[in-house]
Amino acid sequence: MLRFAVVGIDHSHTFDHVKGLLAAGGEFVGYCPKTSVPALIENFKKTYPDAPQIDRETIFADPSIDVICISAIPRDRAGLAIRAMRAGKDVMTDKPGVTTIEQLEEVKKAVAETGKIFSICFSERHCVRSAVKAAKLVKQGAIGQVIQTLGMGPHRLQLPTRPDWFFDPEAFGGIIVDIASHQIDQFLFYTGSTSGEVVASAIGNFGMPEKPEFQDFGEVLLRSDKASGYVRVDWFTPEALPTWGDGRLTILGTKGYIELRKYIDISGRPGKDHLFLVNGEENTYIDCSSEKLDYFEAFTADVRDRTETAMTQAHVYEVCRLSLEAQAKASQLGGR
Repeated sequence: MLRFAVVGIDHSHTFDHVKGLLAAGGEFVGYCPKTSVPALIENFKKTYPDAPQIDRETIFADPSIDVICISAIPRDRAGLAIRAMRAGKDVMTDKPGVTTIEQLEEVKKAVAETGKIFSICFSERHCVRSAVKAAKLVKQGAIGQVIQTLGMGPHRLQLPTRPDWFFDPEAFGGIIVDIASHQIDQFLFYTGSTSGEVVASAIGNFGMPEKPEFQDFGEVLLRSDKASGYVRVDWFTPEALPTWGDGRLTILGTKGYIELRKYIDISGRPGKDHLFLVNGEENTYIDCSSEKLDYFEAFTADVRDRTETAMTQAHVYEVCRLSLEAQAKASQLGGR
């Protein structure tokens, strides 16, 4: 049985990691309670009241722990992951796994020297049932050869809940590194691309002049030898929307297209995980709410068998590289 612990609880994605690994048969050993978001740790305690609080160094030193899950402040994730790998543990980290190219190179070095897994849980694919169904349809050839992805990742700001580091680009990596890494992952995955290039990118601060370093808008144009992709991310989800963001993905193929409305269908269907498929034979809606998530079971098997079925290490590196490059070369838009 896989034994895992949590180090770094600064983002709510930590709940996805724990829930997913428990569902895959893992044993939750405990967590380090250090956090920059007190309300988050209180919610964590209520959700997992029987999980022991353990000092970080004790977790790293425990040889019985197989995996460390990390949702720390983004700039700290790579350092914690390297510590974990050099302590003999595989890693599942929240996105972004790295915030600088230097961190990426250090992570690569640690993986090469230790043979450990550095996996990033891209929740907008790995924790979305409609995204799993879309992957199956693409593999079955339902829309032919994929030639483009159009990914949108809007988020609600929820200003009173945000810690100070949330507004510091050095801490969160910038909006493209932080959020658009999801859509860059999806571009590579659904198009079957092993590498890509950043054609153009831009960032902006349109709504928070009092926080001049903050970025509330980002866009990226991507290209590979197989397809192209466009990404838009932002912090402009209106208050009337009954969820944090109307995340969508359109996958265009030579014989049709798939649209995912991941978290809400604003046309009125209840719930989430809505998929629309249009090709030469059908124009249909698929409710994906019962689709089984597969990332956590695959990751657990990879830890056991030393395989790469959940995601290749090369894919993780390429998502990081493209995200960092797009952030670094982004044109500045908006009021700043």
